[in-house]
Amino acid sequence: MSKAAHTVYPPIDRRRAAVQLVGGGLVLALGLSVIGWLIVDVDITRPLIAWEESVNGWFVDHRTPFLNTLTQAGSTLADTFSCIALLIVMVVVTRLWLGRWREPLVLGAAIMGELLVFLIVTAAVQRDRPDVLQLDAAPPTSSFPSGHTAAAVALYGCIAVIVNREMRTKWLALLIAAASWAVPAVVGISRVYRGMHYPVDVIFGYIGGGLWLTIVLVTLLPVARRRVAMERRPLPSATSRTLAPDPALPAHPLGRA
Repeated sequence: MSKAAHTVYPPIDRRRAAVQLVGGGLVLALGLSVIGWLIVDVDITRPLIAWEESVNGWFVDHRTPFLNTLTQAGSTLADTFSCIALLIVMVVVTRLWLGRWREPLVLGAAIMGELLVFLIVTAAVQRDRPDVLQLDAAPPTSSFPSGHTAAAVALYGCIAVIVNREMRTKWLALLIAAASWAVPAVVGISRVYRGMHYPVDVIFGYIGGGLWLTIVLVTLLPVARRRVAMERRPLPSATSRTLAPDPALPAHPLGRA
């Protein structure tokens, strides 16, 4: 794809971008923390917790060796090592492909910002993990929200957006985007199956990761103000130009020729 065909964005106002990202991240972390406190400490959520426990129990009852292996792979798609490795690969790919640092910056902001929001919320909420046999080693962070799920939404969702905007072969772009958006669903189901999270932890992982990705895209890749650079096209030759009739000349006596 020629460089002229890439999406052109307005320059980044660094101060404004910093305020939006930091402020948006803090508001998001506060909102998720409040929701987490309500789930953990307020009695009216007991029916919700009972439902969650029944869901986790259902997954435990339906475990099989094949599904254990499948969900292990699904969970690995968004673990720390995989996200860092994929981030490095995509930073290099987008820099070479698009010839600029904007998209690599957006990818880094998406996953690193999500990590910071997650650490704030999980430290504030301190929700215990499900009381079932867990198939993975439990990290020291709390169950709410699901960090794997939030990371999958932020990173794979960002990849989907960039590819869909910049790749000219639309069927391939849609295929890659669809595969990228499918990863968070696989990760979320895998985390519940493996006993690492309650369903609500995964739901708010989706919400938190999606809201943070939205903040990053609105700030650094604004859709409303973007325009697509047009490729240069040759001017029509003199012989191909059609001259408009001069209105000052008399009309043809028999009407239109």
